[in-house]
Amino acid sequence: MSPLKISWKSLWSKPLSSALNIMLIAFGTGILTILLLASTQIGEKLDNNAKDIDLVVGAKGSPLQLILSSIYYIDFPTGNIPLKEAQELARSPFVKKAVPLAQGDNYQGIRIVGTDSNFVSIYKLKTSTGKFWNADFEVTIGSTVAINQKLKIGDTFFGAHGLTGSSDIHKTHAYKVVGILAPQGNVTDNLILTNISSVWKMHEDHEKEEATERHEHQDHRPDQTGHQDEKEITALLIQYRSPMSVVMFPRMVNQSTNLQAASPAMESTRLFSLIGVGVDTLQWFAALIMLIAAISVFVNLYNSLKERSYDLAIMRTLGASRSQLFCIVIFEGILLTLAGTIIGIVLGHLILQLIGNYQESSQARLSGFILLKDEIYLFVAGLAIGIFAAVIPAMQAYRSNISKILSKN
Repeated sequence: MSPLKISWKSLWSKPLSSALNIMLIAFGTGILTILLLASTQIGEKLDNNAKDIDLVVGAKGSPLQLILSSIYYIDFPTGNIPLKEAQELARSPFVKKAVPLAQGDNYQGIRIVGTDSNFVSIYKLKTSTGKFWNADFEVTIGSTVAINQKLKIGDTFFGAHGLTGSSDIHKTHAYKVVGILAPQGNVTDNLILTNISSVWKMHEDHEKEEATERHEHQDHRPDQTGHQDEKEITALLIQYRSPMSVVMFPRMVNQSTNLQAASPAMESTRLFSLIGVGVDTLQWFAALIMLIAAISVFVNLYNSLKERSYDLAIMRTLGASRSQLFCIVIFEGILLTLAGTIIGIVLGHLILQLIGNYQESSQARLSGFILLKDEIYLFVAGLAIGIFAAVIPAMQAYRSNISKILSKN
């Protein structure tokens, strides 16, 4: 019988002890797998969604909130800004390209974003079928939106007021799907895009309906709400014209206007550093579990070796070499840790997929169905732990004195 088969049978002879060791290794490996997959995906999302956007201009408030709402679409905007001021900034000599954004509605939790052709060019969008929006209430939808909502060219739907919820539906105008984007691998896969005029008209009608309802409930007294003639947008995405813009333009916006300028690169780095604190803590926790698992495997093999010393001595008398005994113990350690590593990696993927399914925001949704090259290091780590834990018991098996062992029995 080969040393590998002997090792396998030896492990199965003590199922509870082997299961405990495998469970410890699987738990530590599972945590590391989740952290690796999550941090990699978050980092890629941060980079992919903001790589060609140098600055975001919006209403005063939290810079991070402005970035999250205008680039990642996972937070509420800080407010609206006057279109006139935004247009003045867009004409600045520091600006190469300016992309207006108008938010305020959703369809089944998916944001409807009003913008223009600059949005297409800055994200390098292409359609898989149909065309880009042109007329009012025409929309081009992301590939994920089309799949999840089962929308196709020619379909119509009603948007709802607000960025979440579907209780306040705009029934005065229906959006019509005229195009579906090719998969982009960024936030645009989960957006519904239209022109800004559509967003304005939708909300003008909404305000008129609300004013009429208030008028009816106030015994036909004149409406006191007034009408805002000044057009507004949610934010402005900026692409710089020159390196000098990096220094001059944000300072100009923050100091000489009532608006706020936030750098995606800076805020994304700050966000990732905040996340990184928790990630580092969990990584150390997982490493501690792996260390405990290594000690557990070592103790298990060491005790097993004492109990089986007579059997190993008999094997030597029947022709087994010292090297074969050494390999038997090493294989036991490797089998335990590799089994735990494989189970841990599989569990890590499944748990992350389950977490992703319960995430409210489709923009930040994580997937467990992704394989990373770096996961090979988890296998290497499992192999190293197995060898490390088994090497001392294996050396004892190699150096065992047959005559002393047999004489005691």
